[in-house]
Amino acid sequence: MKTTDHPSLDPLSLDLLNLLEQADPGVADLLAAEANRQANTLELIASENHVSAAVMHAAGTWMTNKYAEGYPGKRYYGGCEHHDTAEDLARDRAKELFGCNFANVQPHCGANANIAAFMAMCNPGDRILSLPIKSGGHLSHGLKPNFSGTFYEIHDYDVDPESERLDYDVIAARAREVQPKMIICGYSAYPRTIDFERFRAIADDVGAILMADIAHIAGLVAGGAHPSPFPHAHIVTTTTHKTLRGPRGGLILSNDEDVAKKVDRKVFPGSQGGPLMHIITAKAVAFGEALQPSFNDYAAQVVSNAAALAEGLVEHGYRLCTGGTDNHLLLVDLQPRDADLTGADAEQWLEAAGIITNKNGIPNDPRPPMVTSGLRLGTAALTTRGLGTDDMRQIASWLDRVMASKGDEAVAREVRGEIREMCDAHPLPH
Repeated sequence: MKTTDHPSLDPLSLDLLNLLEQADPGVADLLAAEANRQANTLELIASENHVSAAVMHAAGTWMTNKYAEGYPGKRYYGGCEHHDTAEDLARDRAKELFGCNFANVQPHCGANANIAAFMAMCNPGDRILSLPIKSGGHLSHGLKPNFSGTFYEIHDYDVDPESERLDYDVIAARAREVQPKMIICGYSAYPRTIDFERFRAIADDVGAILMADIAHIAGLVAGGAHPSPFPHAHIVTTTTHKTLRGPRGGLILSNDEDVAKKVDRKVFPGSQGGPLMHIITAKAVAFGEALQPSFNDYAAQVVSNAAALAEGLVEHGYRLCTGGTDNHLLLVDLQPRDADLTGADAEQWLEAAGIITNKNGIPNDPRPPMVTSGLRLGTAALTTRGLGTDDMRQIASWLDRVMASKGDEAVAREVRGEIREMCDAHPLPH
């Protein structure tokens, strides 16, 4: 392996590959292959992003060597002085970023954050009201095989069957009917702005706790491109990647002192042991980046790019669920363009052409979850690479060209070559 084989990589990444080439050539080869895949394809999965070199390498430091069970100043191991400083820095930056009084940065992922939140706010068997996964909710909000569906009594509200949007009057009526202990808002495939203030009014009306899972929109909230769940939500959970552009991990936020005490106990020792201090350090770096004025520009561009991509697809005859998008993602209904086209086929054909997407169910989808009638697309990663609205319209054309060809190999090769030129012009972040 030669460093010249990877011109898009930063010097530290090249050093890492050179080190691994000596220590473990097999792993070096697979990492180089993955680096090249990311560098030479267009990432349109709404839940993914490209971290900066600073965030990526902060996740691979000496902090990985240490156990640090407990919290700053109250560890169960010695030698945690610098780990305390790193965790305090991450917590302080998270609080500043989201304008709240409490942050727990230890959850290993978004699902772990939700586990701790459920444990802190509810007892097993309590009623929880949430949007089902078939309509854009997340599996950790009540799917039967998940912890949430196993230990809690899940009831759902749904999107309006015609507009495919949240109908807050209907949600309010459903809450009065169910009388839940907790109401969850925040979704994995909902392209519209969430009215957190209205959700709080609904929760207060029935004496429920309001939990906002902002995993998908956290970066937009931090960058001022989506309304904040504060001061409305009692408890907020999120991932730290996606639009927030940090390492893969979880985060819990609140303004309530009693909630904070309960959350800390339910993260450790309630649901986790030793925190991943190398990832917490990388979270601190990412939060620091998101506090810069340029991040607001980034968040605004993500939304503009999503709108441009949506317009381009509509021009090519595709239907967008809810009629468009207000955030970073769009849910594309493939049926009006081609009744036989499935999300699974489209995902496979597009990947062959260098466009990475994921199949996704649409509201009232007649097809099973591993087939689907839709694609979920997002613009966070492409915006990180510096692409703009004109690029989004070109990408919409490529999407249609590949899908209309029904995966024709010659078309895929042509499009992949054109995409390579775009990728060369917009390298991964250094």
